[in-house]
Amino acid sequence: MPPLVKISSERDQMSAIERRIADFILDNAHLLRDYSSQQLASALGISQSSVVKFSQKFGFRGYPDLKYSIGQALARNGADAPTSAVPLAAHDDWTALEQALRRSKAAAEEETRLLNPRERIEAIVDLVDGAGKVFVCGLGDDGLFAREFAMRLSLLGVLVAHHADPILMMANLSAARPGDVLLMFSEFGQLPQLSQISRQFQACEGKVVSITRHTANPLRAHADAALVVSAHDPAPHVELLLYRSSLQYLLDFLFVLLCQANPDRHRQLGVTLDRIRPLLDN
Repeated sequence: MPPLVKISSERDQMSAIERRIADFILDNAHLLRDYSSQQLASALGISQSSVVKFSQKFGFRGYPDLKYSIGQALARNGADAPTSAVPLAAHDDWTALEQALRRSKAAAEEETRLLNPRERIEAIVDLVDGAGKVFVCGLGDDGLFAREFAMRLSLLGVLVAHHADPILMMANLSAARPGDVLLMFSEFGQLPQLSQISRQFQACEGKVVSITRHTANPLRAHADAALVVSAHDPAPHVELLLYRSSLQYLLDFLFVLLCQANPDRHRQLGVTLDRIRPLLDN
């Protein structure tokens, strides 16, 4: 994983001092070559040993190795970046905003991809594909994604129980059987009622898959499997969009894998769409 991506994705789990170092590096990556570890420590008002320990936490022997790795990554990205035939006007704020958002969304989706390795996603695909029933739950904005994904699973012939009300979902657990799967959508994973549903579902010998931010949270900690989303930006309104974009990418990929993993599911999708199409045409 590229060093800047790794630092960004782990930021929410850092101590206060580590976050200060991470934010400085992320905001000033192109200038990092001009800073020694002592200069960086002085700029942040921390000890030089904190900078060294931060570097070692990410698998480097010390700060010079971290600085070199970041420089190499920036050089590769610069060499790969396409050049524009027409230079942008400095005052073209509209274009600057559009390109900045596009780059931020691409970076967040790439971080999310790297944080969910193939073996983890394949294991979740196997759980969902082999489940007798799939329960899907999410509240608020999470409920919008939960509802859409539940509908997609239904198109594949998966027996789905979806609720945006924790009381109704808890009541529905009477139908849970061993081997069933609960997909629990919660951006921050902190709501106690969702954790309670999760524990009750596991008591029925079902498997819980959490979908949350890449943070330490109770829902993720106690789930049998977890999908995580990375989305960071200083502007809250942009960070909200990055989370939605990255989560949508992750769910889209999961759906494609479910179609590919089981030919019967793929065929059922065609049959279901043929049944629905006449209703849409009227």
